[in-house]
Amino acid sequence: MRIKFDTHTHTLATSHAYSTISENASFAAKIGMEGFAVTEHAPAMPDAPHQWFFNNLKNLPRELYGQKLLTGAEVNILDLKGELDLSDEILKRLDVVNASIHSPVYRDNGAEDHTSAYEAMVMNPYVDILCHSGSPSFPYDYEYIVKLAKKHNKLIEINNHSFAVRRSSIPNCKKLAELCKKYSTGIVVSSDAHFFTDIGNYTHALELLDEISFPEELVMNTSYAKFEQYLTVTRGKKLSPRLGE
Repeated sequence: MRIKFDTHTHTLATSHAYSTISENASFAAKIGMEGFAVTEHAPAMPDAPHQWFFNNLKNLPRELYGQKLLTGAEVNILDLKGELDLSDEILKRLDVVNASIHSPVYRDNGAEDHTSAYEAMVMNPYVDILCHSGSPSFPYDYEYIVKLAKKHNKLIEINNHSFAVRRSSIPNCKKLAELCKKYSTGIVVSSDAHFFTDIGNYTHALELLDEISFPEELVMNTSYAKFEQYLTVTRGKKLSPRLGE
């Protein structure tokens, strides 16, 4: 299986990442990608860009080095009610909205069950993808959320970066993938790249999917065209306007 569109990438706009958009695009072109989404951490993270960064993503070109660029964010789920750290006004102008729990900014670390937080993300009209949600620190009802995601056309991410930095999540990532297969819930496979040489790196995630014979038709980012169709047809979104259009 080839994954030609990366739905989760970072640049030095988030200062714990180390490359530019241009460097990411140049490398993606060299390895035969079709494009990627620019999805910086939203402002609640201590080193994340200001909300103006997300307002100004309209300045990005549609293509760079032959790579399709989508505007996006990795928003922080802040509590069990599903509060986010970007306003609806900003979110509705983005092409791709990833939602994740990050412990430095999550207010309900002590809770035993985080199902309500993920339920709120599935029901949020602006969120597209639930990201790296396999952490054992934030358990939730996987089966319920996977079934709900199917019903509401939301995607579950299998995050390759987790195999390096969130290794305790790996068994739960497998459980999530197995449930997505069982209920025909769509997924994306992402690099979560924080340096340009990691763009398009899905080695461990693809090995996991191959191990469980995961059906390729449920992977929504094998090509840019397939992911765009998911956004515009399945989700009914309009891609964000860019300056000069």
